Amino acid sequence: MQRVCFLLKVRRDRIAEYRERHAAVWPEMREALSATGWHNYSLFLRDDGLLVGYLETPDFEAARSAMEATDVNTRWQAEMAPLFETLDGARPDEAMKPLTEVFHLA
Repeated sequence: MQRVCFLLKVRRDRIAEYRERHAAVWPEMREALSATGWHNYSLFLRDDGLLVGYLETPDFEAARSAMEATDVNTRWQAEMAPLFETLDGARPDEAMKPLTEVFHLA
């Protein structure tokens, strides 16, 4: 199982909205994530907007590609994009760049 961690930055003036939206993630989005291989997926948000994401998956690129092909992901990404800083025209899911793991204690 591949462990993936990534960072994004939520706009300070949109943090409350980001929290609200993730308190009520659409059921079809949750189902699509599970069906496409996103397991043990967590998001952590610091008060300054730093977002840390973590997930486990057999193959991150395959899981990302499978999600990209879903209609629900297209709609979700379009709604979430304005909440983030420095996407440079990319969708939030395209801007997720996995960090290199340097230590793991099992």
